[in-house]
Amino acid sequence: MFKALMMEKPEGAEEAQAVIREISEADLPAGEVLVAVEYSTVNYKDGLCLSAKGGGLVRNYPHVPGIDFAGTVEASDDPRYSPGDKVVLTGWRVGEAYWGGYAQKARVMADWLVPLPEGLSPREAMAVGTAGFTAMLAVMALEDHGLVPGKGPVLVTGAAGGVGSVATAILGHLGYEVAAVTGRPETADYLTALGATQIVPRADLAETVKRPLESETWAGCVDAVGGEMLARVLGQMSYGASVAAVGLAGGSKLPATVIPFLLRGVNLLGIDSVMQPYENRLRAWERVARDLPMAKLEGMIQPATLEDLPKLGAEILSGQVKGRVVVDLGA
Repeated sequence: MFKALMMEKPEGAEEAQAVIREISEADLPAGEVLVAVEYSTVNYKDGLCLSAKGGGLVRNYPHVPGIDFAGTVEASDDPRYSPGDKVVLTGWRVGEAYWGGYAQKARVMADWLVPLPEGLSPREAMAVGTAGFTAMLAVMALEDHGLVPGKGPVLVTGAAGGVGSVATAILGHLGYEVAAVTGRPETADYLTALGATQIVPRADLAETVKRPLESETWAGCVDAVGGEMLARVLGQMSYGASVAAVGLAGGSKLPATVIPFLLRGVNLLGIDSVMQPYENRLRAWERVARDLPMAKLEGMIQPATLEDLPKLGAEILSGQVKGRVVVDLGA
């Protein structure tokens, strides 16, 4: 028997509730690889899945949330993985449509796993998680479209959040000037310690303007906000620069014009981490192991246990979580 956080909805009930249960391997869904989960984390989607309504993501109960996990293979029907192998999982709708990482064991399809890169521990992998994996995909996309250090400051919106924190640390480590946008002045020291060279108050970019183009200011951008802020930022990009769109904390609508694309050759790059092809996953995790300064990563970590998750799920939905939560499944 082992512990799991279960979202349960009794028959006739309108809302689900989180309960810590003892379950067995026989309770786990079918799959090719059994993993002893060591660590998980808390992302925005996890907050939705932990909510009473399931955030529109959870369709069937009982359910084990947790869209990320890292641990050790216990048994495998797939030749790519053997007992003792360290693995990491992000995406593939695990924790939403399929049982996820908020349990001490998980059974999943082999295609959903990635070998943990050399030098990266399961705990560090979950300090990275989907948020950090997405941040690295964004940095890689910007580089693939010509971004190099020395071209000018790179803007990171929502910089104190999970994606923004890791993006700031990666870009700073790679030698970029990083302009970190935040609506929480108290996070300025935290962002500077991660590698930000400039703090931009959210209010400076929150208003829409009638002019489709402003002064060329940013050499690149990792945008976790979307909405009006993204529209404003597009008009401030340097010629040929790119914006990697990773989130929609500020809304899904984009009240922009095509002028920045037509007159400045600006690129808007969509970043998806859920269905990312395997080879690019490997590339991104290898880059994480090489280019994310682990000492700075340690400063982002907020430790947690299964019992802490309902409270943390509500907090991340209200924007109250800074950095990265690492859930210790052995605690």
